[in-house]
Order: sequence, then C-alpha cells, then structure tokens
Amino acid sequence: MILSVQNIDKAFLEEDVLKNVSFHLEDHEKAAIVGINGAGKTTLLKIIMGQLSPDRGIVTLSKNKTAGYLPQNASTDSSHTIYEELLSVKQDLILLEEKIRRTELEIERLSSAAKADTALASLMDSYTLMTHQFETGGGYRYRSEVTGVLKGLGFLETEFSHSVSTLSGGQKTRVALGKLLLQNPDLIILDEPTNHLDLNSIAWLETYLLNYKGAVILVSHDRFFLDRIASKIIELDQTKATVFSGNYSAYAAKKEMLRTAALHAYLNQQREIRHQEQVIQKLRSFNREKSIKRAESREKMLNKIDTLEKPKEADTDMKLTLIPHRLSGSDVLTVKDLAKAFDHKLLFEHMNFEIKRGEHIALIGDNGTGKTTVLKILNQLIPADCGEITLGSNVEIGYYDQEHHVLHDDKTLFEEISDAYPTLTNTEIRNTLAAFLFTGEDVFKRISDISGGEKGRVSLAKLMLSNSNFLILDEPTNHLDIQSKEILEDALNSYTGTVLYVSHDRYFINRTASRILELKDRTLSNYLGNYDYYLEKRETAGTFLSETNGSVPLTKPAASCTGSSKQDWQQQKELQAKQRKKENELKKCEEEIEKLETKKAFLEEQMTHPEIATNSVKLQEIAKEASETEASLASLYEKWETLAE
Repeated sequence: MILSVQNIDKAFLEEDVLKNVSFHLEDHEKAAIVGINGAGKTTLLKIIMGQLSPDRGIVTLSKNKTAGYLPQNASTDSSHTIYEELLSVKQDLILLEEKIRRTELEIERLSSAAKADTALASLMDSYTLMTHQFETGGGYRYRSEVTGVLKGLGFLETEFSHSVSTLSGGQKTRVALGKLLLQNPDLIILDEPTNHLDLNSIAWLETYLLNYKGAVILVSHDRFFLDRIASKIIELDQTKATVFSGNYSAYAAKKEMLRTAALHAYLNQQREIRHQEQVIQKLRSFNREKSIKRAESREKMLNKIDTLEKPKEADTDMKLTLIPHRLSGSDVLTVKDLAKAFDHKLLFEHMNFEIKRGEHIALIGDNGTGKTTVLKILNQLIPADCGEITLGSNVEIGYYDQEHHVLHDDKTLFEEISDAYPTLTNTEIRNTLAAFLFTGEDVFKRISDISGGEKGRVSLAKLMLSNSNFLILDEPTNHLDIQSKEILEDALNSYTGTVLYVSHDRYFINRTASRILELKDRTLSNYLGNYDYYLEKRETAGTFLSETNGSVPLTKPAASCTGSSKQDWQQQKELQAKQRKKENELKKCEEEIEKLETKKAFLEEQMTHPEIATNSVKLQEIAKEASETEASLASLYEKWETLAE
C-alpha cells in the first residue's frame, strides 16, 4: 500500500465539505475521484499533498515514496525554452554525465602519465560506479524521453526552442504536466489533466499512465479517459466517500443500480407504511375491543420502523430543454472551397462540406488546426480568406462560444437574460436561471465575477431561450461536471434541430454525434458514425470519404422476443391476474362487512322498540339473528385483515 487516507474531515466557514473520508491505494493502482462541482475533490487532493490541513484524520504516504501533483490550470513561468524546462527535471543526470566526461579526460591524462597506477585505479573504480548509476538512472535515454513526452503532449519540434514565458496558459499547463511525468514519482496526482490537451495528446497520456509503474490518482470530468485509466472509483457525494471497484462505466452502472434499489426500497417502505396506516384506521373503525387492540399493536410496530430517506434523484442539477421553434429547410449549410490563414500560416483550404437538417456533427482535430476558426467564420465573427457559405431556408443559428464573448461582463445575470429577451417576465427569467442553478441573490452577480463554469451555464440558458434551429457549439462541456454533461447530452439527443460542435470530450462525442468531421492536414475527413466508429474507421478513411451525408442510427434494432422473455411475460400476466383476484376478494369482503354491520345496527335498534322488547319470543329471534351476524362479522374481520396484507 502506497497511500492511506483515514477519517478525513474538512469544513469551510462551518460548512462540511468532507466528512469521515477514508480509502487506500496500492502501489501500482490507478484510481479516480469523482463527484459534482463543489463536492471537495480538489480539497481532498490538496489535503493528500499536505497543502491543506484536515480538521480531523490522517494521510499517510508510505516510507521512502514520492508524490507529484499537477493542480488545475498549473503553469510554469520561466525564461527557459520548452525543451530546456523539461530537461531541467533531469538535472541530476546532466550533472552526473558532465562528471563522467571530466573523469574520462582525467583517466586519459593519467593513463599517459608515469607512476599513476594507484590514482588511476581509484579513478577507474569511481568511473565504473558513476557509469552504473548513469545507466540505471536512465542516462542513455533521458533526452529521447524528454522529446517523447513533449511530442506526446502536442508540441512540435519547431516549438521546442520557444520560450516558456511566451506560451499561452494552456501550453504552460502542458509544460508543467510534462515536467511532472518526467520526475517519475511513485504516486502521480492529477487534477483535470486533459483540460488543455487535444484528442491525440489525451490518447498518448492514457497510454503513458496505463503503462506507468507507479500509482495514479485522477480527478477528471473526461469519462472516456476515466474508463481507460481507472480501476477504482472514489465517489465524493454529500461529504461522504464511497469506493467502487472497476472503471467509470462500471461505477456508473453500479451507482444507478444502487440508486434504483434504494429508491425501490424507499417506495416499498412508504407503500407499506401507508398500507399499515389504512389497516390501522380500518381496524379502529370496526370499533371492537379485539380490533382496537390489533390496531394498537400494529401502531407500535409501525412506530419502531427506521424510516428510509428518499434517495437523491439522478440528474436534478440542471433542467435543460432545447426546442427549435421553427423548422429549417432540409439543406441547412453548404460550404464550398473555404480557406483561412493567420500570419502566413495556412489553417485549411479547399474545405467543402454540407449539413442536412437534424444532423448532429462533431468537428474534431488537433489543437491549432482551425476548428474554432471554422465556427467563428460560420457565425460571421471573422472573415474567410476565400470560399462560399450558404445557409438554407429558415435557418437560425444559436452560437455557444467557449470564451463566452456572447456575454457582457458589466451586466448582471438577470440583466443578461432580460436584455436579450425583453418579453420575458421577472418570474420567467428567475425560473430560467434557477434551472441552471442560479437562485436567490445569485441572479444579481456580475458576469465578470463568476467562474468559467458558471459563465458556461449562463450561455446555455441564453441558448435554451433562443429560437435557433441550428446550434453551433464550441467546447460546450468545458467546466461542466459529469452530471451536468449528461444532462446536456440528453438535451442534445432529444433535440430535433441541427447541431455542429467542437469538443475534445470523446464520451460526449460518442453519445451525441451521428457524424464526425476530422480537420487534419488542412482538410476534412468525413465519418458517418460516433466516436467509436471513427476510431474503427480512421485508419482506412481517406480525405473526405464519399459517404453520404445522412445520419447513421445510433440505436440497435430491438431484439426479437426470446422464449425466456415470453415465459417471463406469461408469469407476469399470471401474477397480475392473481393480484386482481385478491383485490376483488378484498372489495367483496369490505362490501359484505358493510352489509352485515348495517344489518347488525338495524337488529340492535329493533330490540329497543317497546313492542319487541315486551315480546320475549320475537326478542329471542332477533337476538339470535344479531348473534349470528356478530359471529359472521368476526369471521369477516379476520378474513379482511388477512386479505389486506
């Protein structure tokens, strides 16, 4: 075991974030920590690394083991070049290599000198030891290792000489990730490592971590990534930690099973409680000493029941419905001979494609190939160098910008919606914002003061209110937690309009795309399917394959009814028939009880009449009939209680 986390508590401003969190990690295990935004994932990582102190609990890293941590949006600022910055990680080997070279020169000098046998022998021993250390430490491969990591993380050889200080935030994060990987700690801890990587770099990192000899802890919203890497899932939910074996898909399936089982248990218990309350009420209504005692006995048993809490409903964070209010023509978009270059760098040329109504298309490709540029050209935010863009009839574009340029920093959330849609009432605006988790005073926050994830939710809220029937989305899942991504996926899958989006989220692409356009080597390749289909076909696919533009159905045809399913259906029908029979018997029993109770009351009332009370023969006949009615009622009460169960 390399890491032990025991009974960790942490609160901020008296609000519990983590409560009694415990788990452990074996030496070569790969684990993922999952949970909604704000669940405490990053807080837990900082506690593990000693950057935050827990209120209670102990974190233990095995003796002589090392841990390396990449926080979210980590960056390295340096005057070094990219290559030099990563090479600095191998400083011990560089110094050892320099010492070996100096020793070689000294050996050469002593070998040519007279009477230096003793000094030479000592130097040779030292040289042998150093070369052994150099070899076992990876000295003969460290430069190629640095080059391999840089290329794997998406840096071109022409960029190796660029100064780190001139890089973008995302590039600096990749440099920081590369340095961490080259340190080879016994435990790697990564917080959202795929945020600034393109698809090829993510695939490379997956392979690297899968083959990594040490242990790994991940926090990531990339479910495809988690599926490939993690063999253990640590879920943080409402301050508690639950450990699941297997990858993310196995966790999600088991989590849904547990949630469904808990919900069924809760509903069954509630149904039983209501039933017992009805039985108690009915027994009391019989107004018999025996029935009242039975009612009291049942009431005591009912009070002893440990009432189950209602499980939290799945997918309740956001409520997202996208409905096109106007039908577009069949031809939504036609692009012919499109080209664009920046600073003499050609991004793409001779780009041709068509989009038909109802298609859901993912535009993918490496960083820097021009995907976002294509979307901006389509939205007339930047001009194309050449080419023709034709929108179909009745097409209205709704644009989601990953940089949120559609938002105004100086406005409040409420003003952002009300100014864009002036016909909405205050209540409608508040309800819309509440659907995206903005309630109370939150609606009066300024756009400039909220986080990237919150800006993304505001942009989605504006998109939901628009009349658009052609959605163009640039990285719509950025900063969304897994649950919110799933809500967006469901909304897009039920959306009957047309969608074109850029995303690096392979799980999202797999669930929502019916067609993929890959931008590579300045042109497009077309794949009629989801991400799994793309992976299968890309090796043999040529540039812009001659497949038709029609969508490929993503659902499998329903399987024909097997003998087993027919048998299950028959058994279900029989059970339903038996249940209906019991319900009918109970109804008849209640009707008979009501009939006999009415008769009993009538007979008792008859016996109070003077003409009956003075007639002993008649009184005896009525009394006998009343006694028989009472006996029949007692039997029916027993039968009702049995049937009522």
